[in-house]
Amino acid sequence: MKSSGSSFETMNRLGSDREPFLFIIDFECKTPVVMPLAEAELHGIYYDLRGRNNVNNDQITNLQPLTFEKYPIDFTSYTKAFEIARRGLVFGNSYLLNLTFPTLIRINRSLEDIFRLSNAPYRLLYDNRFVVFSPECFIRIAGNTIRSFPMKGTIDAGLPDAAGILLSDRKEMAEHHTIVDLIRNDLSMVARDVRVERFRYLEEIKTNQKHLLQASSEIAGTLSPGWQSRIGTLLHTLLPAGSVSGAPKNSTMEIISEAEPNKRGFYTGVFGIFDGQMLDSAVMIRYIEQKGESTFYHSGGGITINSVAEDEYQELINKVYVPFI
Repeated sequence: MKSSGSSFETMNRLGSDREPFLFIIDFECKTPVVMPLAEAELHGIYYDLRGRNNVNNDQITNLQPLTFEKYPIDFTSYTKAFEIARRGLVFGNSYLLNLTFPTLIRINRSLEDIFRLSNAPYRLLYDNRFVVFSPECFIRIAGNTIRSFPMKGTIDAGLPDAAGILLSDRKEMAEHHTIVDLIRNDLSMVARDVRVERFRYLEEIKTNQKHLLQASSEIAGTLSPGWQSRIGTLLHTLLPAGSVSGAPKNSTMEIISEAEPNKRGFYTGVFGIFDGQMLDSAVMIRYIEQKGESTFYHSGGGITINSVAEDEYQELINKVYVPFI
């Protein structure tokens, strides 16, 4: 395994040569995986990024009806972490922090089944270690334009006037504003003419439990020509993703390290491909991991000074779903 520094340098070299490659970067940026795109399948890695994929069209048949059970962390343990996070907010060391936990699940589908069945724009299967079915783009680069699409704010689409409730919620509005400002500042470190092109638009996500409405924004900037030779440097500058860490990043990351009992690993990292011309990538949320005989679903949510522990705990549980029936 290459060191993290050499992995980012490899991205710069491959980008400079216009050689297509795949990257999978963990949340802590300690163990990035980088390889020529053609080698992904040899390592048991399958991907689909908005239709760009190395997946065959074999159909899954004869599946039993879906069984999906979840056993979340107990509320007492969650509250201990929540109070650490809230203390950091009260002291002014953070004003938005993403707090996450793994949930033990029982599901009668393999990781490969989940990968193939999931309806999501960004999917990744990593050697039967974990599967990702993410709705969230990290960055997308085409021409010299870089775009990011942070997601903040979710509601049950079946509620009466769900869209109106979500869009008028003051906490959700404040949280979304914070993330948009953070991503705009992040993009300003690598691009010029950074602007918000769409603010708080809604998309529907279908799951095995219910349909959800998700709020996103679109932020764009202009890169200098030759960005391909700086892909690794650019990614390293922008990581970790603001929507799954918080603001300000450095002090918030310290609080996350104290509050969460385990390192996140690849969960909430990013993965993507450079095809020789353009780059597309996703935040690794909606993440299921196999550890021995146990299967864990990782989820979380944004914590602010006005957050209520019971509500945030329920949001963590509500986000444990699979996007198929």
